[in-house]
Amino acid sequence: MPEQHHDPERAIAGTGMGGGMDLGVDEAETLERTPDGPQGTGSQKKPRSLWSDAWRDLRRNPVFIVSALIILFLIVISLWPSLIASGSPLKCDLAKAQEGSQPGHPFGFNGQGCDVYTRTVYGARTSVAVGVLATLGVALLGSVLGALAGFFGGVGDSILSRITDVFFAIPVVLGGLVLLSVTTSNTVWPVIGFIVLLGWPQLSRIARGSVITAKQNDYVQAARALGASNSRLVLRHIAPNAIAPVIVVATIALGTYISLEATLSYLGVGLKPPSVSWGIDISAASPYVRNAPHALLWPSGALAVTVLAFIMLGDAVRDALDPKLR
Repeated sequence: MPEQHHDPERAIAGTGMGGGMDLGVDEAETLERTPDGPQGTGSQKKPRSLWSDAWRDLRRNPVFIVSALIILFLIVISLWPSLIASGSPLKCDLAKAQEGSQPGHPFGFNGQGCDVYTRTVYGARTSVAVGVLATLGVALLGSVLGALAGFFGGVGDSILSRITDVFFAIPVVLGGLVLLSVTTSNTVWPVIGFIVLLGWPQLSRIARGSVITAKQNDYVQAARALGASNSRLVLRHIAPNAIAPVIVVATIALGTYISLEATLSYLGVGLKPPSVSWGIDISAASPYVRNAPHALLWPSGALAVTVLAFIMLGDAVRDALDPKLR
């Protein structure tokens, strides 16, 4: 019988039965390592949530980057317009009415002799303020009412559905002409209140449908079976999973509300002078469009770029939050 030689490169690893088993050094080291995963103590990669996946997609989307930069610029000049416009939007000189571009006045003057550049810059404050505040009001009122109706259902849900049908039947522009024509305030609050009044039904229906879909999921039924209260079900389990469609629709609607404010101001029932608004400037420049087209071009262009930026942002957010588009 041949003599067996002990290999120093082999290691002995004890078995659970008390015996011995010859293993290579590499194999022994492999057994000593703690495996990664659910059974080991190694590092585990935390699964990404819907919001982290959405943020990752948004950062790679050039449409989101461009629209976000435009909106950031609009917010900055809305808060601090004096950073890029040193004059006063209410300072006018009739001797310079309808004149074109001059040094220090790159956009020329309107029919009243006011600096178009300064008024365009200061007009962003009104438009952004109306859009943001109206969107917050619409989202808050619509999502709360829709979530309660979708969660509890019953008679309250039926009544809310009929009320939203009534509001959907009201033409927005006609409703603005009727309701805002009786107000005498020169502030933005009547316009914001009107937009919230006619805008909440859309968000309410979106929130209602999302809540009805979310409350049928297994994790909600399991939490209910474990004795979770209605408030805990709504706040901890349903709302985080039903809020994405509301955010998408509200982001797109923000640009629409800015356009609606300009439309109402153009018709003379929204903001009124001496308030500074793109809609007011467009309305004032319309009679002089042949002699001074620049007075109409710049506020109209600023309004179009602003509305387009918010719509592009909403589209990018929708693509990132919709799992069906992945």
